Amino acid sequence: MRAVWPVWVSGVLAAALFVGVSIYLWPLRPGVVALQFAWHPQTFGGIIHLWSEADLARYRGHLPVDMVTLLAYGAFGWLLATRTAAFAVLAPWTQACARLCLPLAAAFDAAENGFHWWLTAVPRFDTPATYLASTTCSALKWGLLIGFGVLVLRALSRALARAEA
Repeated sequence: MRAVWPVWVSGVLAAALFVGVSIYLWPLRPGVVALQFAWHPQTFGGIIHLWSEADLARYRGHLPVDMVTLLAYGAFGWLLATRTAAFAVLAPWTQACARLCLPLAAAFDAAENGFHWWLTAVPRFDTPATYLASTTCSALKWGLLIGFGVLVLRALSRALARAEA
């Protein structure tokens, strides 16, 4: 059996970074999720204009840390699915989905961060396709994160059912 300590390290690191980033961004109103789902330039700009300069600096300052966070959670998902038997009770194709969910979510998160870094540098209302691409990355990221959670719950449910039988 392969070592599982990397699973624990990446999981604890991802959780700690997620909590830290969430606390750091908590004061922003509207919150970051609203910005992630701002499909139109005017909506995105409206959120940014409600933030003070310090708030915008806070948001932009979190992006490098968020890159470390997404690397940690992407690694965690891959390692959990490949180094443990967590998903062994699921069909092979579902196991493949579990292996890919968090690394793909991390890739979309990285693209979203790149878009947000560029879009928050100066007003850019003349590039609506960029806002659409950014929000699409956010939606795909969140969908994959939720999907991974569903797969974990499904695997736990099946494992518990087998243990009771």
